[in-house]
Amino acid sequence: MDLLAEWYGRAASNPKRIVLADSGDQRALEAAATLNRDSLVEAIVLDDPASFHTPALLAKAGSLDKPADLDDPLQVAVLMVAAGDADGCVAGASRPTADVIRAGLRILGVAEQASIVSSSFFFVLPDGQPIVYGDCGVVPDPDADQLASIAVASAATFGQLAGLDPAVAMLSFSTKGSAEHPRVDKVRAATELARQLAPELAIDGELQFDAAWVDAIGQSKAPGSPVAGKANVFVFPDLDSGNIAYKITERLGRAQAFGPLLQGLDGVLHDLSRGCSAEDIVNVAVISALQAGHRPTASD
Repeated sequence: MDLLAEWYGRAASNPKRIVLADSGDQRALEAAATLNRDSLVEAIVLDDPASFHTPALLAKAGSLDKPADLDDPLQVAVLMVAAGDADGCVAGASRPTADVIRAGLRILGVAEQASIVSSSFFFVLPDGQPIVYGDCGVVPDPDADQLASIAVASAATFGQLAGLDPAVAMLSFSTKGSAEHPRVDKVRAATELARQLAPELAIDGELQFDAAWVDAIGQSKAPGSPVAGKANVFVFPDLDSGNIAYKITERLGRAQAFGPLLQGLDGVLHDLSRGCSAEDIVNVAVISALQAGHRPTASD
């Protein structure tokens, strides 16, 4: 069974309520029909935002610093997640990424354990191996604290979706002191901060990509590293390198790519490309359901 089929099985075994905010988009309607027909999630399409104004939602809207637009399907969809009326939200087929992130920040806010909202891409390589890249879509030039938060969030994304232990490589053009530069210093500092944030994680840096990926090179360049040669989560030092690498991996490496997946919000919200297909929406809704299943509840 491939990973996508496994995701579908996991989602169907514990269906979550996922709201699709692009109510007037034919792709969202087709995706909702598939999701509900196959019992993957309980897909909710906001054809009439006012009909979803529950007391909990209105109370949440009233607690915001600035009034929410209760006629806007995107804001109502995110409010449903914040109020507990939905487990996750998928948006962006007909709205810019900036709108989606802005709604997430205003309504959900940043999660307690995160310091920044970022993103990652989840890949399935042609041989079936899963990997994650972060950040490829949101933070242009993270400082050390932000890079550490991205690393921990990307590791969580990998664990939730791959069902495997993450091994996190903090990438640089240097491996263990092979070069000296302020940009290398940033990655070293971020590595130490990430270890403090999540001491249970296998994380190491600074590492060049070949040292992180190829076992023999990792043993040569970073002997004794818990990550070198076996990394499955790759944290890039800036958005330039992350964005370029993800497109190369998808186009030249022929990897199946899922993302960008938003990380760091206090609730499950994912953005879509405006060029997405109905199948893309189905897959991101399933991912949202899986991640919603990992969120702590009031009884935890």
